[in-house]
Amino acid sequence: MKTRIREYRALQGLTQGELAIAVGVRRETIVFLEKGKYNPSLKLAWRVSRALGAGIEDLFIFEEEDAG
Repeated sequence: MKTRIREYRALQGLTQGELAIAVGVRRETIVFLEKGKYNPSLKLAWRVSRALGAGIEDLFIFEEEDAG
């Protein structure tokens, strides 16, 4: 999974810590989200998208796995 969270967060002038507080998670969760190392729940993805003023589909890019 790829994300554009860092890009949108920078546009809003937010630090990782500030975004974490806004969505109710630890800063480390934001770090993992930005690196694409954590697949968020739909609820968390929605909270992040609302905090950044973007659509979920704008922030999270899910790539289909190659079937073979």
